[in-house]
Amino acid sequence: MRPDVFAAVMATGIVSIAAADHGYRWITDILAVLAAGGLVVLVVLAVISWRREPLDLRDPDVVVRLFTFVAACAVLDSRLADIAGVGWTLGTIALIVWMVLVAVAVRAMASRRWSELRDQSHGAWELASVGTSGLVIVLAQLDRLRVVAMVLWVVAIAIYCLMTALILGRAFAARLDPNGFEPDGWILMGGLAIATLAADRLHSGFAVVTWIAATLWIPPLLYYGIRHLQRPQARRFDAVWWGMVFPLGMYSAATYATAVNTGWASLREVSLVFFWVAFAVWLVVAVAGLVQLTTTRSRT
Repeated sequence: MRPDVFAAVMATGIVSIAAADHGYRWITDILAVLAAGGLVVLVVLAVISWRREPLDLRDPDVVVRLFTFVAACAVLDSRLADIAGVGWTLGTIALIVWMVLVAVAVRAMASRRWSELRDQSHGAWELASVGTSGLVIVLAQLDRLRVVAMVLWVVAIAIYCLMTALILGRAFAARLDPNGFEPDGWILMGGLAIATLAADRLHSGFAVVTWIAATLWIPPLLYYGIRHLQRPQARRFDAVWWGMVFPLGMYSAATYATAVNTGWASLREVSLVFFWVAFAVWLVVAVAGLVQLTTTRSRT
């Protein structure tokens, strides 16, 4: 079980939210059920697996990927907030796990030099920022904790800037080799998209700024993504593809929120386009994952 196994729940949950934005009731309900059920199943499997083979929490890459659990709880919290007790439960769990992971991540990263962190970094490292922004969205729903949520939003942006500096530092050191692109690179955009949604929940004017910044990431990510897909091995299914579904769904949700906040009606259409793109990619990745799982079981 990979430490970022909960990325599938993140992706499914945010596509469900994007579907709800555009009134696709059947799609949003089915995806919400799959996300909720998937979270429970994955928690059980992860506990069993990690008890047998404990994760190396001294490795920054392992710790950062675990923030998918925080983000998954936050996304589901937003989607299922109308169900009594669910919001508080998921929000409390997300907050506790976030505090633990932050402490462990700081310890793991402090033990390494900048050059070591740079050479190890990749798109998934933005998950620390994504998880923090997700927690902001949860806390923003509670008036008593709005100030705390604002502080955490600043922390999320600071983490994003730190991780982006590491990732771009590695990219320039490798001379921007397109063969080094991975689908989780889209989290560079997704980190700003979820920060946009968090700022919108806080009624902050920075939401437009982060949305524009997220939008500017799309052309280069698309360019390097197409270049990467020209490699035959890149077209094989890997769990890392969930790291691409989530940003696409999150951009749809963030764009919809921006449209509502600014009154720019054309952004609703942009949001709708990205919803269908995200949903299509979700279907491809889900089917590919099931095929791989079936094939693996048949061989064993």
